[in-house]
Amino acid sequence: MDPLLVVIALVAVALVFDFINGFHDAANSIATVVSTRVLTPGKAVIWAAFFNFVAAFGFGTAVARTIGSGMIDIHAVTFAVIFAGLVGAIAWDLITWYFGLPTSSSHALIGGYAGAAVTRAGLGVIIPSGWTKTLVFIVVSPMIGLVAGLGLMVAIYWVCARATPARVDSWFRRLQLLSAAAFSLNHGANDAQKTMGIVAGLLFTAGYLHGPFYIPFWVVLAAHLAIGLGTLSGGWRIIHTMGSRITKLQPVNGFAAETGAASAILIATHFGIPVSTTHAITGAIVGVGATRRWSAVRWGVAGRIVWAWVLTIPAAGVIGAATYLLLGLLGIR
Repeated sequence: MDPLLVVIALVAVALVFDFINGFHDAANSIATVVSTRVLTPGKAVIWAAFFNFVAAFGFGTAVARTIGSGMIDIHAVTFAVIFAGLVGAIAWDLITWYFGLPTSSSHALIGGYAGAAVTRAGLGVIIPSGWTKTLVFIVVSPMIGLVAGLGLMVAIYWVCARATPARVDSWFRRLQLLSAAAFSLNHGANDAQKTMGIVAGLLFTAGYLHGPFYIPFWVVLAAHLAIGLGTLSGGWRIIHTMGSRITKLQPVNGFAAETGAASAILIATHFGIPVSTTHAITGAIVGVGATRRWSAVRWGVAGRIVWAWVLTIPAAGVIGAATYLLLGLLGIR
């Protein structure tokens, strides 16, 4: 087959993953603003998708460079490795979407990619420095979200102690539009870059990128457009889990959760860390719920979500590895 056609097909598969990422992670961006009834679901996905796309301008490509060349030795990557990694990520995303579990599309991608690469070339293809900061942030990002969400709620309770509930609700219905926009902007800034990294790695492998590894701007725009369109489609099963099953939310809670999670993602994006936006917003929602009372958080639901987080990288890695082995049986390596 013509190598150019193979590259075009793989870019299309990568953008399909990006679309599914937006679809799967729409809950992260809109669950709180929908559950508090500040926006209808239709308006909320448009709001989130717009800011997912706008994030293409001004946030750089540090995360994309980490994914593209900072986690797996790019010289060991082949077309088959990229395809198998994407299949692992897409399959895990669809499985967890079906069961309504808000897992990390980011970790599914790096798991599938690593599983395929290790199957082809062994553990030596792993770049420890890239993995260390990513694995550390699996724990750190939900904790930042939790602490920020809890701290914001305590501060709001203190500042608004003499305000009537009706006035507080009115204020935060407006402010939650801003916090939802901030979260969607940071979600797009971090998550779309994962697909950029894979596409740029593909172009490097095919010989279309020369000199130092970089991310072409058309790749940036395509990735943000795909994730924005995916968000427009919405992942309603996960939205239900995030918006109402972990804890009940009011506009003031939604504002604190979204702002806390956006802070965690912004820090990670600045340092080029492919963090899970799902982990950040879930931690923030738990922190907000805990300020009312410990029992306000449905810990059984939270526990099932954590187990899904633990399984994401190895599960996607196994699927990626199995896909690569299947391609090998067909003579594709």
